[in-house]
Formats: sequence, structure tokens, C-alpha cells
Amino acid sequence: MTSGLCETIQHSLLQWGNTYFRDYPWRHTRDPYRITIAEFMLHRTRADQVVPVYLDFIKTYPDVFTLAQADYSEVQKVTEHLGLHWRSGHFIEAARYIVQKWGGRFPDTEEELREIPGVGEYVAGAILIVCYGKPYPAIDSNIARFLNRVYGLHLAGEIRRRKEIKMLAREIFAVQDPGRFLFAILDFTALVCKSQNPLHDKCPLQVICKYYQDEVKVLKSLSSESQNK
Repeated sequence: MTSGLCETIQHSLLQWGNTYFRDYPWRHTRDPYRITIAEFMLHRTRADQVVPVYLDFIKTYPDVFTLAQADYSEVQKVTEHLGLHWRSGHFIEAARYIVQKWGGRFPDTEEELREIPGVGEYVAGAILIVCYGKPYPAIDSNIARFLNRVYGLHLAGEIRRRKEIKMLAREIFAVQDPGRFLFAILDFTALVCKSQNPLHDKCPLQVICKYYQDEVKVLKSLSSESQNK
């Protein structure tokens, strides 16, 4: 790992994002309430599915105070299209906690954010990055996979909390606009550096990606074996 490699990744992904950023309504706000609602809905759910439900939810509950006063059954009706039955309580519980504990204001530290019902490490990170501009090392499974690949770590299993991944995430999120970089890396891992069949031919990081270089070596080896038969 070198700072030069990190800077190359940052620059390349931000440049890529200038052309390929996806447009979602929660990307036009730095309101921690709206970011929290979006992240709750995005958990294991495709963003395109979330858009209409998110817009309906924000229209019905425009701020943390209206949500804190909402009825559980009514919230569940809004979120049921995403299959969030078991998580619908998080929305109201989080809102009531914020109103009671913080007077409706979202805190700006990881420790305090993670005390909010339903807010885990990644959601807290997204709030810190997008709303408060703090270079927090936000790591979901896609970001962990990307770091594992590009740096050639060869880690297996559940790797999001591995110290190597956390260390690299801390470095690459140290950018001037961490929110924009978060959107770039999320979109890149969804559209190019996919879990299955990554699009190597569309990747601006080919030259430095250890995973791609390993793939090329394997293909060359297979080709050589075929020719020698």
C-alpha cells in the first residue's frame, strides 16, 4: 500500500463518477434524517426499488418529529413494499430516541450515532460522511470486496471488519469531499467491480488492480497450457 496508489484510486473513481454517477433523491440532501431513512431502506434492497417508497415516506413523514409521533402500523404500510416488516419499528424507535435524547438534532460522532436504534457501523459512517463531511471509513460488503481486489489482499469470508480492510478504508476516505467519494465507490462497485463477472474492460483501475493482474496471469497460463497440448 502506498499513498500514491491511494491517490490514484481516489482520483480515478471521482473522475469515473463525473460520468457515471447514479441519481437518487437522497443524494440531493445532507439532512441526517433523510440519509438515515434512505440507509434503513437500502439495507439489502436495490436502490431503484427504494426510490418510490423513500419519496412516499418523506412526503408522509418530512422530519424526525412527524415520524416520532407516527403509528407503527402506518409506518409499516409505507415500508411493506420493501419487505421491511421486521425492521419497520426501527424507523419510529430511532426518531423517538433522537427527539427525546437530542431534541430532534442528530449527533455528529460515531459513538453517539450508534446508540440510535437501528443505526449500525455503516449507517453511522454514511451520516458522518454525507451530512458532516467527516472522512469516516465506511465499509459495506461491496467496498470491502473492492479493497480486497484492488490491493490484492486475497482475504476470504466476512472481511468487512478485518483490520486490513479498515486500514485501507480509512486512507481512501481521507479526501476533500468524502460524501462524493462514497457515492463514487458505491456506484463503481455496483456497476463495474461487481461481485460476479466484474467489467474489467470498463475499469479505469486496470493498471494498478492486483485482482485484474491475477486474472490476466491465469488466462495467460491457461492459454499457454492449451497451446502446449
